[in-house]
Amino acid sequence: MQNAAQSIHDVVIVGGGLVGATMACLLRALPLRVALVDQKPFDSSTISFVAAQPAFDPRVSALTASSIKQFRELGVWEAMQQRRVCEYHDMHVWEADGTGSIHFSAAAIGEPSLGAIVENSVMLAALYESMANSPGLALIAPFTITSLTRRQVDGETLLDLVSADGSTLTTRLLIAADGSNSRIRQLAEFPTKDWEYNHHALVTTVRTERPHEGQALQRFMDTGPLAFLPLALSAADGEQHYSSIVWSAIPSRSGELMAMDENTFNRELTAAIENRLGPVQWSAHRFAFPLNQRHATSYVQENIVLVGDAAHTIHPLAGQGVNLGLLDVKVLAAELIHGLAAGRALTDPILLKRYQRQRRGQNLGMMWLMEGFKHLFADQALPVRWLRNAGLRSVDNLAIVKNLLARRAMGLD
Repeated sequence: MQNAAQSIHDVVIVGGGLVGATMACLLRALPLRVALVDQKPFDSSTISFVAAQPAFDPRVSALTASSIKQFRELGVWEAMQQRRVCEYHDMHVWEADGTGSIHFSAAAIGEPSLGAIVENSVMLAALYESMANSPGLALIAPFTITSLTRRQVDGETLLDLVSADGSTLTTRLLIAADGSNSRIRQLAEFPTKDWEYNHHALVTTVRTERPHEGQALQRFMDTGPLAFLPLALSAADGEQHYSSIVWSAIPSRSGELMAMDENTFNRELTAAIENRLGPVQWSAHRFAFPLNQRHATSYVQENIVLVGDAAHTIHPLAGQGVNLGLLDVKVLAAELIHGLAAGRALTDPILLKRYQRQRRGQNLGMMWLMEGFKHLFADQALPVRWLRNAGLRSVDNLAIVKNLLARRAMGLD
């Protein structure tokens, strides 16, 4: 891996998070000059991540079977498993103060698991380890982009990226993977549509009295949904007492929860999950952040492409955010690879529009589905609650429909 910029890069990927790093891995074997750029300096200790016990990264992702397959094909899944991964085989979803519930099972659809809960730092460590010794790939960090300009050189459009210290990177194709507040999206003036959820997501790690036994739990309440995502201390963890929680709540409720001392919070959390795993015995430091939904009306310009949260942000209700981003870069990489094989330029509008056409509709569909769920479960009118509970019971009793939903959510169909 190179550590210095060269004159002109074929591709510059802005954002060294999960989506940007995966994009770099997908392109590393091509005869291209690629740079991965990030605002934060590269920390070599990331690669040598050691699973501390019980110090879990509060940032976790619920990977679908499709995402796991993608990491297997990149040759990084085994490295993640060696660090710390928790596959889950059951998911229980139910409504507070109601009788409706649904249970998804990997065994029912003939799969070894429904997915896996993985700490973001574990995935990043494996991805960066895989990128080491890639001759065509440069890692340039810290590099904070303050402006970008286009210029014509011999009939070709190039992009100049200027950093806060005045240094410049030049590229033919710019891939923005710099998150929901994407600087590239703002500088390039991509229009977006935004929706406020009026919810905050509270995340932390907890230890419960009873083991989770590889099960994910989600309960819908009038103030917002609560999810318990199973964690494992190591591949040989036989206790299975740790979970990552994501508690989405209205701001006033979130503020109350953040202000509680640990013992009070643990009691509130135990009651909120209806004591399914026994008392919450311990909880780590809590983090909270506001939730919103944003979608770029276009993912591509002349030689700029948006991927992941830079193109779309979604409610964490079903843990689909990172999976959508991973699908974005998978499709974009495939289009670029096919285009190069056919002798097309990286910035050929046909290639970039194909990427947009394949991903924009699917991302919008998932976003509207999550928006519908959010409103459906927030409505406390008695007729709506009755229909909700009846619907959950009906789907739970229809194995064909339920298993189809599970396979779709896992990215298998």
